[in-house]
Amino acid sequence: MKLLVIGGSYFYGRVFVMEASKEHEITVWNRGTYSMADFGVRQITGDRHDASAAVSCGDYDAVIDFCAYEAGDVRTMVECLPGKIGQYILISTVDVYERGTGMVKSEEAALEHRQLPGEAGAYIAGKTALETEIREVCEAEGIPYTVLRPAILYGPYNYAPRESVYIQMLLKNHALPEFTDADGEFQFVYVKDAAQAVLRCLGNEKAYGQAYNLCQDQILTYDSFFRMLQNVADPEATENLALVPLTVEAAVAQGVPVPFPAVKAETELCDNTKSKTQLGLSYTDFEEGMRRTYTAFKHVYAD
Repeated sequence: MKLLVIGGSYFYGRVFVMEASKEHEITVWNRGTYSMADFGVRQITGDRHDASAAVSCGDYDAVIDFCAYEAGDVRTMVECLPGKIGQYILISTVDVYERGTGMVKSEEAALEHRQLPGEAGAYIAGKTALETEIREVCEAEGIPYTVLRPAILYGPYNYAPRESVYIQMLLKNHALPEFTDADGEFQFVYVKDAAQAVLRCLGNEKAYGQAYNLCQDQILTYDSFFRMLQNVADPEATENLALVPLTVEAAVAQGVPVPFPAVKAETELCDNTKSKTQLGLSYTDFEEGMRRTYTAFKHVYAD
């Protein structure tokens, strides 16, 4: 298939391009911060809001949009592309669901309609608006569309301050925090599983007009996350490991990252049944995914 990837050079998009380029013809449209030449793909350098870059585009069997964040991003892309779009796949997030319901969210759950505070609130509002927008724009243009809602992505190439920052602490400082009052729960999704979800949606009529939660089977806490990290680490990394007791408040005050939901009030869990039954996804066991992730970052951070 002939694919146009919007974004695609950082983490999720990059891993997708690495996987998809083995069997598909790919054009990547992004700002050119990272070269994609090693993957044998065509790269168009330009801002997605600069329609002049679209003159280099043609017909595509699918557009996969990894970097739509604000209302209007999907509409602008559809309007500026000169050729035919066979399918539009929007990468959204499980954060779009209404918060505070205490329910495990299926894809039919209500989306958040309130304007929540801060950068996180703006991010959620943007993604929620885009989910409405893709339905309206694509239905008006007769373009099949699919929405993917990943949970917390982890894996090799993830340089966001999430699991990688704790791997760095372990390898560089031989220490990890031990949060004494963190009772929040959260879900991860291994980045290759999320990439596989995109591949399984391509040209899949069952996926047209559908949204899918992408999250692994295991539900985590900070305690279980840190135990797993120690379990997959090399013995020499954990031999003299210092566990530093901290409250969540003290950690934040000291600049210790707390990237995952730390308290029950922040816990928002999702159901992955639909992605498994309709797309046939099989999620990587967390131990295996963390072992691969640790091995990848060990070569970056080890002394």
